[in-house]
Amino acid sequence: MRVGILGPLVVTDQGKDVAVGGARLRALLIRLALDPGRTVTADSLVQALWPEGGPGAHALQALVSRLRRCLPEGRLRSVPGGYVLDVEGVDAPEFERLASEGGRALRDGDARVAVQRLRAALELWRGEALADAAGLPFADAAAVRFEALRVSATEDRVAAELAAGSEPAHLVAQLEELGARHPLRERPRALLVEALHRGGRSAEALAVFERFRGVLAEELGTGPGHELQDAYMAVLRAAPRERVRGNLRTPPTSFVGRESECAWVARRLWEGRLVTLVGPGGAGKTRLATKVGADLAGRFPGGVWVVELAAVTEPDEVVRAVAGVLGLRDGTSRLVEALSADETLIVLDNCEHVVGQAARLVDELLGTCAGLRVLATSRERLGVDGEALCPVPPLDVPEPGEDGLASAAVRLFAERAAAVRPGFVVRGDVVGEICRRLDGLPLAIELAAARLRSLSAEQVAARLDDRFRLLNGGNRTALPRHRTLRAVVAWSWDLLDDDERRFAERLSVFPGTVSPATASRVTGLPGALEMLDSLVDRSLLQVVDGPEPRFRMLETIREYGRERLAGEAGRFRAAHVRCFLELAERAEPHLRRPEQLEWILLLDGERDNLLAALQYAVDTGDAEAAVRMGAALATFWMIQGDHAEAARRLRQALLLPRRAAVPGEDAALGGYVFNTVLSGGDARDDPLIGERPEKADHPLAALIEPAVALLTDDTGGGVAAIDRRLPEDDPWTRAALHLMRAMLNGNRGEMGQARQDIAVAQDGFRAAGERAGLALALVFSAESQTVAGEFREAVAALEESIGLLRELGQDAAAGMQRVMLAVARARSGDVRRARDELSAMIAPGAATPARYLVSVRLALGDLARHTGAVDEAREQYAAAARELDRVPSYPQYRSLLEAAHAQMAIGQDEPNAAARHLRKALTLAADAPDMPIAAVAGYAIARLVADDPEGAAEVLGAASVLRGSPDAFNPDVAEVGGRLRTALGERAYRAAYDRGRRLDVTGALALLNDQLRRR
Repeated sequence: MRVGILGPLVVTDQGKDVAVGGARLRALLIRLALDPGRTVTADSLVQALWPEGGPGAHALQALVSRLRRCLPEGRLRSVPGGYVLDVEGVDAPEFERLASEGGRALRDGDARVAVQRLRAALELWRGEALADAAGLPFADAAAVRFEALRVSATEDRVAAELAAGSEPAHLVAQLEELGARHPLRERPRALLVEALHRGGRSAEALAVFERFRGVLAEELGTGPGHELQDAYMAVLRAAPRERVRGNLRTPPTSFVGRESECAWVARRLWEGRLVTLVGPGGAGKTRLATKVGADLAGRFPGGVWVVELAAVTEPDEVVRAVAGVLGLRDGTSRLVEALSADETLIVLDNCEHVVGQAARLVDELLGTCAGLRVLATSRERLGVDGEALCPVPPLDVPEPGEDGLASAAVRLFAERAAAVRPGFVVRGDVVGEICRRLDGLPLAIELAAARLRSLSAEQVAARLDDRFRLLNGGNRTALPRHRTLRAVVAWSWDLLDDDERRFAERLSVFPGTVSPATASRVTGLPGALEMLDSLVDRSLLQVVDGPEPRFRMLETIREYGRERLAGEAGRFRAAHVRCFLELAERAEPHLRRPEQLEWILLLDGERDNLLAALQYAVDTGDAEAAVRMGAALATFWMIQGDHAEAARRLRQALLLPRRAAVPGEDAALGGYVFNTVLSGGDARDDPLIGERPEKADHPLAALIEPAVALLTDDTGGGVAAIDRRLPEDDPWTRAALHLMRAMLNGNRGEMGQARQDIAVAQDGFRAAGERAGLALALVFSAESQTVAGEFREAVAALEESIGLLRELGQDAAAGMQRVMLAVARARSGDVRRARDELSAMIAPGAATPARYLVSVRLALGDLARHTGAVDEAREQYAAAARELDRVPSYPQYRSLLEAAHAQMAIGQDEPNAAARHLRKALTLAADAPDMPIAAVAGYAIARLVADDPEGAAEVLGAASVLRGSPDAFNPDVAEVGGRLRTALGERAYRAAYDRGRRLDVTGALALLNDQLRRR
C-alpha cells in the first residue's frame, strides 16, 4: 500500500485506488502517514484532529475503527500508547530522502546524480501538500515545511543543471517565476544572475542584482548575502581586460576573507563615485582597496591608479603625488584634463595625515571629471559630499572551541605560517587564541605568523602580553610605520591632539565597552561623548551596536594606551573599580524583582568591566572592594547560569585577608555556597563552608545553612535551619528556602514533600517577579512530573522554564531543560522528536555549552540502547565520557555513565563487568550524595540479579525509596519490572517489591550493596 499526501490524498493498494471518505478520516490518515511505520501516540492524534479540544480518546478510537475498515487488513495496528500505519511508501518522506540525496550530491560536485535525484523528488508533487487536512495546525505546519523543502529542492535542481552544463536559456524563465513567487528569497536571484551571465546576458545579470539589492534595502534594510555577491562579482570579473591600464601591482601573497566588503565596495563605486575605507592601522585597508581595484580593472578604460600618500609630508604635495602617478606635471588643471577622457579609478591610499588637502582635491576632481571614481583609505573619513564609508573591521575570529579554519583570521595565520614553516597545520585552539588576542588585525596576525620561523604557536601565544616587542620583524620593503606593530599604533596616536591622547590613554583601563557616562566617571574629563566620537573618527574606537552609545577599544590599542599611561595606571584602575562597584551595588536589589530584565541587560553590557574590576581588587588585595563586588554580583551570576565559575570568583574574594568584617560578607558567602550546590561541586573540605556571618539579613545569607547542609549531607540540619527561618516575609527569600528544602528532601528520596515545597517555591518566585528562580523551580517540578507519568504537565513546565531563560537572554543556559524536555517526550512515546531535539544540540554550530553535552550524550545513548541500537549507544556513551573529561567533576554524571555501561554489559551477558560498573556508580551517587541518581544504579542492579526474581523485585522496591517514588515510566524499570511480573506473578512480585519499598534510605542502599557483594 502507498499513500500520497503531496497533493490531494491518494491511497493505492497493489495498483488499485483505496477510497477514504470523510474529512476527519482523511486527516487522521494523513497524520499517521507523516510517521509511517512509527508509533504515533493517541495524545498527539487527538491534539492533531481536535486542536481546540473535543471529544478526545473515545472519538479517536471510533475514528480509528472506521479507518481500519477502509484500509487493507493489518495496515493500521494498535500498539501500547498509540497506533502504527504500515505502508510500503509515502511520497512525502520519499521526497525528503531524494531531495536530501540530491542536495548532498550537488555539494559533493556530482551534478549528474544531483539532477537525477532532484528531478525524481520534484516529480512526486501533485499539488498543495496535505491539502485534505488544510486548516488543521499540524497539517498547515507540515505543509509550510514541505513547501520550503520544495523551493530549496527546485533551487538545488537548477544549480545542478547549471553545473552539469545545461543550456541556461530554458532555466531563466523558471528562475524568474520562482523569484516572483518568493520576492525576498535570495538564492533564485543568485542563480538567475549566473544563468543570465552564462547565456551571454551579463548586462541583464547586473541589472537583476541591482534591482534585488534595492528591494532588500527598502523592505528589510539589509544587503545581499554571500552567494548573490559572489555571483555578482563573477560577472564583474569576467569583463574584458584587454584595455586595462594603471599601476596596480600583483601582490606576492594571497588575499584572505573580506568577500562581503569587496562586493559592497564594488557596488557602491558604481552607484556613487567615492568610497572611503576607514579602520584602524593594520586592518588591511590598503590590501582591500587594491583587491577591489584589481577585480574592477576591466571596467575602467582609463585605468586603475594607486596613489600612495603615506610618504607625503606636506599637504600641498597631495596634488603633485597624484599627478606624478599619472605621469603628468604638477597642476590640478592637467589632472582634470587627463581624467576626463575615460572612466578611471583612483585609489588614494593612507589619507589620514593629509585628510584636508586630499578631501579638497577629491571634491574638485569628482565635480569636473564625470567618469572618475575614487577609492580612498584613511583612518578617518574625508568628509566630502557623496562619500560612502566602508568600515574595515578586523577579520572575524573564532569563539573558543569553534572550528578555527571557519574564520578568516585563522586562515590568514595558517597561510602565512606555512610560508615560513612548511607543513604547518592548525591544531587545537592556540591559533584561535592568538588571533583573538590580536583583535583579528591582519598586520598583527601576519607579524605573529612570521615569528613561527623560530617559535612554536604556543610560545607566540605565551608572549603576547609583550606584543610590541614580539611583533617587530615585518617586511623590510614596507613603509616604516607598517614594519612593527608598535609603529602602526604609534602612527595613529601621533595624529591625535594632546587632549585626545590623554583621554585615549585613560580609556585604556576599560577592558570592555565604554559609555559616555562611565568614560566621564573614570577619566575625570568632561565632554566624553564628543571626545569618544572623535576617537571613533580616528579609528581608535569602534562603535558597539545597541540602544545607547557604546564604544570598544581594540586590545592592541588598549595595550599601547596602558603603556603610555604608565605611572598613572593605578589611579585610573582604582577609579574604574569604584565606578563599577557603585553600578553593581545599585543594580543588586533589582535583580530579585520584576524589573530584573532591564538591570540584567545593563550588567550584561558591562560584564567585562565588572569582572576586570573584581579581579583588580583581588590582585591588589583590596578585600573590601572584592567582597562587596562579589556580593553585589552573586545574584547576577546565579541568573547567568555558570555556577561553577561564579563559585570560583566568590571564593577568590572571600579568601582575601581582612582585619574586620566587610559589608556584604553574608551575601557573598550565601552566593558562594548556593552556586557551589548548583554546580554540583564538592566543597566539604572547604574552610569557607564552616563560616557563619554574625549578621545575616541579606536574602542570599538565608541560603547559607541549607546550602551547606546539601554539601555536607546534613539533610536534617538543613531542613531544621529552613524551618527556623520560615515563615519569611520576603517572597524571593521564602521561595528560595522552599526550593532548598525541596532539594534536600529530593536528595533523600522524599518526593512527596519535595513536590509540595516546589509548588510553594513557584508561587513565591511568581509573586516576586523573579524569572531565574522560577525557571529553576519549574525544572524540579518537571522532574517529579516526568517520574509520575504526568508528561503533558512536565512538557509545559519545561517549555515555560525555557521561555523564562530566553527572556533573560540565557538561551544557552537552557541545556538542562532541553534534555529533560526530550526525555519527557520520549517517555510519552514521541521518541522521534526527542531524538531530533537531542541531536540538534550536538549538531555543528549548535553552540551547546560543554557542561550540558554530557547529559545530551547520555540521553541519546539511552534512547539508542532502548531501541536495540547497541553500536550507537556505545558511541554516545563514549562521547559522554570524553565530554566529562572536559568539564569539572560531576559525580552524578559519572554515576549515570557507569550505570549505563552496566546496562550495556548486562545486555552483552557480561555480569562481572556490569557488577564492577555498578559498584562505582553506587559509590559515586552515595558520596555525592544524590539518592535519585543511586536509584538509577538500582534499576540496573535489579536487571543484573533478575535470575533471582524475588531479590530483583525487592531491589526495585528499594530503588523506588531512593528515587522518592516508583519510576514506572522509566524504560529500564518498565522492562525489568515486566519480566519480573511474568516470572513471579503479580501477587508474589508485589510482595517482594513492597519489602524493598518499606526500607528507609540507609536500608535501601545497604540492600543494593549487599546484592552487588553477592555477584
